[in-house]
Amino acid sequence: MKYMILMYGSQRDHDMLAGKDTGGVVWTQEDIAALHAFMAEWNQDLIESGEFVDAQGMTAPVHARRIRLRDGVPVVTDGPYAETQEVLAGYTTVECESFDRATQIAARLADTPHPKGANLQHEWYVDVRPLAGATEELD
Repeated sequence: MKYMILMYGSQRDHDMLAGKDTGGVVWTQEDIAALHAFMAEWNQDLIESGEFVDAQGMTAPVHARRIRLRDGVPVVTDGPYAETQEVLAGYTTVECESFDRATQIAARLADTPHPKGANLQHEWYVDVRPLAGATEELD
């Protein structure tokens, strides 16, 4: 079965990772390197286990566009959106034996490094969802 692990962030998160002062703890080059090393190891472990399918990071929310219909007419809003609103930051697709295993893989992301003393503005989380067409019975 294939599952998608969805990671979320905000424009503020992207700005912090770019080294911009957002009024909180600034990510140093060492902090950013630790995050990249963590993610590289996580991905490599999935490759070695044969569970890795694909992974992509998204550009900053400032580059996003949201399209809605208003009276049947598409209305386009350019990002970024409200600073506290989280958007998709990236995803990893895995192919593994069960929803529980996909959840176990995603749970490793709970230890994603961040600067000491960082005051995270939101609770960190990821979503895990089976891809459509899955054959496993889901409760």
